[in-house]
Amino acid sequence: MQKRRISPVVACLAASTASVTRDTAHQTDTQNILVLNAGSSSIKFALFDGHLNQTLSGIAEGIGQVSKLTIGTDVENTPFIDHRAALSAVLKRLRLRGFDLKALTAVGHRVVHGGAKLTQPVRLTPEVRAEINNCTPLAPLHNPHNLAAIDMLSELAPDVPQYASFDTSFHATNPTVATRYAIPRMIETKGIRRYGFHGLSYASLAQTLPVVSDQKLPSRLLAFHLGNGASLCAILNGYSVATTMGYSPLDGLTMGTRSGGIDANAVLRLVADNGLERTKAILNHESGLLGLSGGKSDMRNLMLDASADSAFAIEHFCYWSLRHAGSLIAAMEGLDAIAFTGGIGENAIGVRARILRGLEWAGVRLDVDANHRRKARLHADSSKVAIWVVPAQEERMIAADTLSILKGAA
Repeated sequence: MQKRRISPVVACLAASTASVTRDTAHQTDTQNILVLNAGSSSIKFALFDGHLNQTLSGIAEGIGQVSKLTIGTDVENTPFIDHRAALSAVLKRLRLRGFDLKALTAVGHRVVHGGAKLTQPVRLTPEVRAEINNCTPLAPLHNPHNLAAIDMLSELAPDVPQYASFDTSFHATNPTVATRYAIPRMIETKGIRRYGFHGLSYASLAQTLPVVSDQKLPSRLLAFHLGNGASLCAILNGYSVATTMGYSPLDGLTMGTRSGGIDANAVLRLVADNGLERTKAILNHESGLLGLSGGKSDMRNLMLDASADSAFAIEHFCYWSLRHAGSLIAAMEGLDAIAFTGGIGENAIGVRARILRGLEWAGVRLDVDANHRRKARLHADSSKVAIWVVPAQEERMIAADTLSILKGAA
């Protein structure tokens, strides 16, 4: 397995869980770190103090469609024609609440793709920005929006330092045999390889699980990030060694609107029949649960619908989660624990039960009552494998990355 230095967030999260040293406490009390998570149609944001306590959060969603801005319990229906308009609205509302942009200590960004070079959280410089832009062909639906937020803040508050955390970086420890496709080396040098995504979620899970379980991190941990985007990750001794997403977030599990794994020749046939752009739309926005059910991409709506199509879509989601789970268990040569995170992973008790039933061959035994009561611990006393639910904390992870680099610079 390839090694890399441990991410600075490991120490930062551990320190924040306990306490901040006395000689820096007065500094962290006055720090305000803004975290921005710009997606394809939304911008999540959160404010953290120097102890990583979240003081405010919200989301601008439906950008370019029927959009709204939510901050805490306040909801405002307002049109956002693009990400710049949405971010402008967010910053204006924060300013009205007493958080002036120029008074911020730092801004931390989620950047989806860092490629093969950006594998650690970094302070944004012109050189780093250029490398993020070079990765745009690898994540054309995401990196441009990340860069738009970075550039806008550079214009409005050039003296506020900005930092980036990458969704791909947690998987930089995957061995080459797991990341290289069986294609000619000349093609691979152009960036055609497996990268993996949801890395910030998995990194946060790996740091939070010992707090939730009051035990050390299991050696062989199978992590399920299940949401509209879904993936699995094999975490061996704290390092990612395999994951289901590949060159792009399209690969792997059945997702809300993404097809998941599909034969390359089937893709070529779709391109021949429909053209390139139409095929991109079909595979990314019209497939997955949406395509299988005939119109429903949200797991909550599917579980409330008694139709055969909805039932099949749910079973497809669970079946392929199990198929991939077996592959990742093999990559770790065994299994000690399972952890669920993400919107579906944290809330869909029926989906969890179906997946865990399919893993009984591995010694998994579910405590049905704990699952229905939405407990953090889901394993029965007789289970050979621990099972946990861990809340997703991607924004806090980004804040921890940012704070760690700030402390290192100081």
